[in-house]
Amino acid sequence: MTEGNPSRRVLGDAAARQLANTQKTLVQTQVITPRWLPKLLSWVPVEAGVYRVNRAKDGDTAVAVVCTSKSEQEIPTSYVDYLERPREYVLSSIKSVLGVHTRISDLYSQPHDQVKEQLRLTVENLKERQEHELINNPDYGLLRNAAPSMRLPTRKGPPTPDDLDELCAKVWKEPAFFLAHPRAIAAFGRECTRRGVPPPTVTMFGCPFLTWRGIPLVPSDKLPITGAKGSAKTSILLLRTGEAKQGVVGLFQTGLPGEQAPGLSVRFMGIDATTIASYLVSLYCSAAVLTDDALGVLENVDVDYYHEYAWPK
Repeated sequence: MTEGNPSRRVLGDAAARQLANTQKTLVQTQVITPRWLPKLLSWVPVEAGVYRVNRAKDGDTAVAVVCTSKSEQEIPTSYVDYLERPREYVLSSIKSVLGVHTRISDLYSQPHDQVKEQLRLTVENLKERQEHELINNPDYGLLRNAAPSMRLPTRKGPPTPDDLDELCAKVWKEPAFFLAHPRAIAAFGRECTRRGVPPPTVTMFGCPFLTWRGIPLVPSDKLPITGAKGSAKTSILLLRTGEAKQGVVGLFQTGLPGEQAPGLSVRFMGIDATTIASYLVSLYCSAAVLTDDALGVLENVDVDYYHEYAWPK
C-alpha cells in the first residue's frame, strides 16, 4: 500500500490485520440481569421435591398464661392446635435441551470452548426464568401468594413515602427488602425528590440501592407492568426472609445427578445419528411464604405519573 509519498511503499493497517489475532469476548447479551431476588432469598434444601409448611390454626395460637401470686397454685393447661392439611410445595422444573453439532465444537472451540459457552448462555437464561417464576408463577409466585389482608391499593399517582410506610406497617417484623420494577423505583425516587426527602442509598454486593426507612429497594424487571403508556401500573413487594424468622424462603433440590449449582443440573444425553451432542439442563425451584405477614404487596402503582407542578410531561 502506498501512503504519503507515492514512491515509498509501506505496510498498511488493513493488510497488517490479516496476520494479527483478534481479541474475542465471550458472548454479550442484554437478557442477563443481576437477579437480586434469588441472591437475597434464604434458600432451603429439599430432599424429596416436596416442602410442607406446618401452621397453627388461626385463632388457636394463643396459649393461656397466668401470673400467679405466692398463695395461688392453680396453673391453666393449654395447647396449640395445628392445621390438619398443611400446604405442600412441590418443586417445579425449568428445563432446556442444548444441541451442539460435534463438527462445530471440534473446529471452532478456540479461544472459547463452544460447548461451555452454549451451556453458560443456556444456564443464564434458565436463571432468568427462575426469577420470573419466583415472582409470577401461578402456584408459588410471590404476587399470587400474598394474603388478601397483606395487599394495599396504592393512592392515586406514583408510589409515595406514605405508601411504603403503610407497607412497612404490614410487614413490620424484621422486613428485609422491597422488590420493585426499576421504573417503580424511579417513580418513587421522583416523588421523594419532589417532597424534599430524597431517599438515602446503601451499598450491597458492590452496588448502590435506594432505601426507605433503612430498607433497600431492590430492582427486578420480572415484576409485570400492565396498561398503556401513560397509565402503566405495577406492584411493589416487601418481604421478610428466612425459616428462622417465619419469612419467605426459596426451595431447591439437593443431590441432583450432574449437579452444577444448588438445584441446577447439566446432564449429557449422548450423540445422535446426525452427530449432534445433546445436554439436558434442569433447574428445580419453588418458593414458600411461611406466614401471611411475611409478604406485603402495594398494588396498582403508577410508574408514568409526573406531578404537574414539578415535572414536565
